[in-house]
Amino acid sequence: MSVRDDAREPALPEFRLETYLGRWEFSARHHMTASDAETLSVRELLALGGDGALDTLLDQRLSYTEPYGAPDLRDAIARTYEHCSMEDVLCFAGAEEAVYCLYRTLLRPGDHAIVVTPNYQSAETLPLSLCTVSGVALDPDQHWTLHLDQVAAAIRPNTRVLYVNFPHNPTGKILEQDRFAGLVELCRKHGIWLFSDEVYRLIEHDPSKRLPQVADLYERGISLNVMSKAYGLPGLRIGWIACRDRALLELMVRYKHYLSICNSGPSERLALVALQHRDAVLGRTRRVAREGYAKVAALLAEFPELFDPYVPDGGVVMFPRYRGGAGVEAFCRRMVEEAGVVLLPASVYTSALTATPTDRFRIGYGRRNLDAGLAAMRDLICRGGM
Repeated sequence: MSVRDDAREPALPEFRLETYLGRWEFSARHHMTASDAETLSVRELLALGGDGALDTLLDQRLSYTEPYGAPDLRDAIARTYEHCSMEDVLCFAGAEEAVYCLYRTLLRPGDHAIVVTPNYQSAETLPLSLCTVSGVALDPDQHWTLHLDQVAAAIRPNTRVLYVNFPHNPTGKILEQDRFAGLVELCRKHGIWLFSDEVYRLIEHDPSKRLPQVADLYERGISLNVMSKAYGLPGLRIGWIACRDRALLELMVRYKHYLSICNSGPSERLALVALQHRDAVLGRTRRVAREGYAKVAALLAEFPELFDPYVPDGGVVMFPRYRGGAGVEAFCRRMVEEAGVVLLPASVYTSALTATPTDRFRIGYGRRNLDAGLAAMRDLICRGGM
């Protein structure tokens, strides 16, 4: 019997978004749906730290590192929170490993989880592989807000965790401050862990809308973050969870022992440089996002018969409605096949938990090299048949 004959389907379903990007992201000419901010080169990052940063990197031993993450890195991360110390931080090889370890730690058969939709697929498929899950959909007719009465109605006696993501992927929504505070109190009332995906925090169009980090607010608050998005450094593969329940972190690191074991030492050194110079790095991200959004919004406004745009609150992606007669799936297919422009169609964000919009697509605006891709989009649209 061959390996192929004896192959088994994976326990988790196909990751639609990653499969789609895996097909097109590196082969198409214009990656117009990137979810990370404009990245830095190693040279540019080290220039922020000067000769000392270069020497530290070159002297880094290529040995195993501490499973929790380097103490100085964890201390730098903790300083980005108001009420967390380095003992409240556990580093991972990117955010996805953190999501996996958290769900595997918290959930068992017989438990119940609540997940906001639409979402990055693993937010729901991982808990679905472990227990019963309910979805609560953001409301596209009210600027993608989250209705707390719907969250409250979804809570069961065995509800263990609620997952939220603001600024939201793919809509760019930031939940209103009073609703976010109400969400925290709702979780506190029922003893539910609040898992807050905060990877786009610090890229807000209006800084007054910035939400606090849930690990600072709530004893069962779990904050997820990563160097990939706001810091524009996905190649480092450094993410973390901040939580003041250190027993939970210890359980999570035991899952990490079966996965990455520890992070890359050179990546930790470079991540530390970025955190030590976070004002410069984040200032650059915000400028690029602001300029990029203006360009994308201008293109969408040129064709009001095709696009029904809106203003996202933050992040570097948005989810405009496509109104063309051929439908959004055909639109995205033609864009990548005929214009070399990668966009993400609504089908990538289909949820097993709730209905999700079928007439939207994700487009990014956090990169500098948008002009050529926008020109290719405009050219294909003007040729008609959309």
